[in-house]
Amino acid sequence: MPISLKGRHLLTLKDFTPLEIRYLLDLSMDLKRKKRAGTHGEMLKGKNIVLLFEKTSTRTRCAFEVAAFDEGAQVTFLSNSQMGKKESIEDTAKVLGRYYDGIEFRGFKQETVADLARYAGVPVWNGLTDLYHPTQILADFMTIMEHVDKPLNQVKLVYVGDARNNMGNSLMIGAAKMGMHFVGVAPKELFPTEGLIAEMQEVANETGAKLEFTDNIDAGVKDADAIYTDVWVSMGEEDKFAERIKQLKPYQVNMEMMKKTNNPDVIFMHCLPSFHDTKTVIGKDISEKFGIESMEVSDEVFRSKHSVVFDEAENRMHTIKAVMVATIG
Repeated sequence: MPISLKGRHLLTLKDFTPLEIRYLLDLSMDLKRKKRAGTHGEMLKGKNIVLLFEKTSTRTRCAFEVAAFDEGAQVTFLSNSQMGKKESIEDTAKVLGRYYDGIEFRGFKQETVADLARYAGVPVWNGLTDLYHPTQILADFMTIMEHVDKPLNQVKLVYVGDARNNMGNSLMIGAAKMGMHFVGVAPKELFPTEGLIAEMQEVANETGAKLEFTDNIDAGVKDADAIYTDVWVSMGEEDKFAERIKQLKPYQVNMEMMKKTNNPDVIFMHCLPSFHDTKTVIGKDISEKFGIESMEVSDEVFRSKHSVVFDEAENRMHTIKAVMVATIG
């Protein structure tokens, strides 16, 4: 049966079947080949897209804009609207839905992107909330497909660090959907909620996925095909650096951890930005306060042959393009 995602929202991958996710990944591959060949399309010609941003961004904004331009769409970047201040989310959604063919939201509350979808009357795409980051997961799985010589349902993906943040949640959801072996390696107090784990275990029972959580680093990373981490402190949690460094310093992805996988071809993944050195304002500040040169990943691993982080970053553009083409193209 042909797959059509026309008119669909992308709020979380929970809402998509494994076949629909595979369709988006295959479409992403096709669009990447097309761009590499220098071919620009018109699958979004005549479409207008608005990007709503509460949180700062490099990859998400640029990926949406370039992806839209490549296929002929026009884009408005909006970070200073009245939404939630002088105008309700409902009213804002209804206005924007009259102007635009698609709406992207990157911000804090999942409820906000859900309300936009409820009232806009056009597809709404989640560019990141505190709970979920679905466009990143599509890029991650595309990158795994390119670098790991196994089908996704034979891949062991290990997420190390704060396993209850939006990336830990979203990787577990995606892995459950695609039948993967997912391991969250974290302190027990940073495991995802029991409710979300139980919900995804039901999905895993149908797809053959295996979901595990452990605070045992050696056991968790053994035989991994991919090691994934994210920053220890998310946007809006900047007052928690001392607490998280104390909790997560033993979970830094370094070359010792990579060797514990017993897989010379293991890849390292990160959604970026990364505190792998002191060449940022925050990185320098943390180094001066806490005496560490890197946080969630060592500079050695970040720059090593194992690292595919910039392929991931590029694939944000191709997968976001696929989402827009599939839903409004």
